[in-house]
Amino acid sequence: MLGLVRQKRGEEAAEVFTYLKDSIGTNLDSYVVLLRSFAEFSVSEEGRRKGQEVHAYVIRRGLIDIKTEIGNGLVNMYSKCGSIAEALSVFKFMIVKDLVSWNCMISGLDQNDCFEDAAMSFCEMKRFGFTPSNFTLISGLSSCAGLGWIMLGKQIHCEALKLGLDLDVSVSNALLLLYAETGRINACKNVFFLMPEYDQVSWNSIIGALADSEASILEAVQYFMDMIRTGWALNRVTFINILAAVSSLSLWKLCQQIHTLVLKYNVGDDSAIENALIACYGKCGETDECEKIFSRMSERRDEVSWNSMISGYIHNELLPKAMDLVWFMMQRGQRLDTFTFATVLSACASIATLERGMQVHASGIRACLESDVVVGSALVDMYSKCGRIDYASRFFKLMPIRNVYSWNSMISGYARHGQGNEALKLFVQMKLQGQPPDHVTFVGVLSACSHVGLVSEGFKHFKSMSNEYGLTPQMEHYSCMVDLLGRAGELNKIEDFIHKMPLKPNALLWRTILGACCRANRDTKLGRRAAQMLLELEPQNAVNYWEDVAKARMAMKKAAVKKEAGCSWVTMKDGVHIFVAGDKSHPEKDLIHEKLKELNLKMKDVGYVPESKFALYDLDLENKEEVLSYHSEKLAVAFVLTRKSELPIRIMKNLRVCGDCHSAFKYISKIVGRKIVLRDSNRFHHFDDGKCSCGDYW
Repeated sequence: MLGLVRQKRGEEAAEVFTYLKDSIGTNLDSYVVLLRSFAEFSVSEEGRRKGQEVHAYVIRRGLIDIKTEIGNGLVNMYSKCGSIAEALSVFKFMIVKDLVSWNCMISGLDQNDCFEDAAMSFCEMKRFGFTPSNFTLISGLSSCAGLGWIMLGKQIHCEALKLGLDLDVSVSNALLLLYAETGRINACKNVFFLMPEYDQVSWNSIIGALADSEASILEAVQYFMDMIRTGWALNRVTFINILAAVSSLSLWKLCQQIHTLVLKYNVGDDSAIENALIACYGKCGETDECEKIFSRMSERRDEVSWNSMISGYIHNELLPKAMDLVWFMMQRGQRLDTFTFATVLSACASIATLERGMQVHASGIRACLESDVVVGSALVDMYSKCGRIDYASRFFKLMPIRNVYSWNSMISGYARHGQGNEALKLFVQMKLQGQPPDHVTFVGVLSACSHVGLVSEGFKHFKSMSNEYGLTPQMEHYSCMVDLLGRAGELNKIEDFIHKMPLKPNALLWRTILGACCRANRDTKLGRRAAQMLLELEPQNAVNYWEDVAKARMAMKKAAVKKEAGCSWVTMKDGVHIFVAGDKSHPEKDLIHEKLKELNLKMKDVGYVPESKFALYDLDLENKEEVLSYHSEKLAVAFVLTRKSELPIRIMKNLRVCGDCHSAFKYISKIVGRKIVLRDSNRFHHFDDGKCSCGDYW
């Protein structure tokens, strides 16, 4: 019987007990082994039912109080069959408890994810004077890892050191898990270094810990190579962990090499490994390889497979393919989960495809996922980034449950649309409802203050980060503060502010300073310093070239700079139409140019004067005005106006809108009597009846 139990053949062991009972007879030890066999049944519910029958028998016969091992067997059986409440009940009424009783109970609680109860039981066992064994320590450490309780975990580590059990390979593996789960990578490496011997779990644990830490991903690859060199066999956990690391590094060649090892070890048909390969190839830009693996999986595909494939398409900016796969999933009756919807909605938000986003929303309603907090937060983010802050606000108010991401999406949405006061009101409401803010919340709050020029309030919120919430300001927050001062025209305060910063300014901060100086039209010493620092930090970024035209062109030529082309796009019923400055490739170019000339004449009649300083070319005034007329956003608005409609015009642009186009759009909105919503790289502008929502404060 015992041999069969050790081989996890529970049903056969139970049959042997039946034969034993009918022929030779049984003793108390037979019941102990029988209870262990129920825990190894292939169907745990069947094992639990049989175990309950034996439980009733031993109570009737009074055997449970005669032999402690029977009580221990019941606790173990119920725990492994998932009936932790019944295991606790048996444990509570045991008259005599030994170390094994406590081990069974603590282990059972840990295995059933009752981590806090397991940790408390560990402490209670110590109070009763029991000395922990290696099994107790393993369960205690595992529960601390599950809870993220590093202090108690360290105390158990000390206990292991005192008892000389820290060198036990299983205890060391539990310590690796604890420090990995709590982000103590150096402690992880120290534990691994001090281990006298390793097993496969040890190697997998250290590789997994390093793969999960952004700063240690390359080390994960190094440990993986060491594992191979020392002759250890690789298993599915090894491959899943190392593929996660390679995925973060986007190293296509290394991904191919690991794929070869997967085939060598004959684990290529494991769906978890296939999913990891799809994710890895997707991050490396190899969507063809993703498709090959995905097509071979056939019936092995699970939710992770579909999500990995969709994420791969989205990562490589293949949104149409991602959407096609979503529709294909729905046609097959494949269940769509929250991750799928959140991922696709995020992609729709990133390129501002409102129509696609609304289609996904409709699919979410049909899948009864609209009330899910993750999907809800993604919907708020999508609508705000696609220009429908009204839809985002309406949906946010209808959400039954909100988390920090929901609040952050709405606050950032209001800030992005220039509705700073609404963002700040929502921040107050967030705190009143007991949701603590995080770093992302404060980026939204400080951006809101910047967009409406609330300097003193911005500084108040900035100081509250550390004083009230214990959050250390990061570079993004310092950048928001510089932007706030720059927009308010207080350039003299910027230099003092950056001198007091505990962080060394990076390219983001210098670019914000440069932008502030440019907006103020002041050729300051600070602005020139910012430009110089940017040239040193990012010599190949065209945005950083700020000096006079001749010098800038010479410097850009030397640095082999590639300037990102400005483009604007609009989504119409017949698809997405993209325009670049001076574009003559559109099939309706003649109509567009004719409409532009018409608009220019009408604008000049009502007082529009082209701002030629925004035409960055060595041309005469007349030619500069012509160049300005063909900026991508103007081509986009002219194209939309060639078609009959009274709906608001929605235009997306990859760069910041220039001052001339901003001025022109105010005139156009009044002339044609239509709202124009323009999203540039910084924010949204809502033009209506000759005015912009930004109040020209941008």
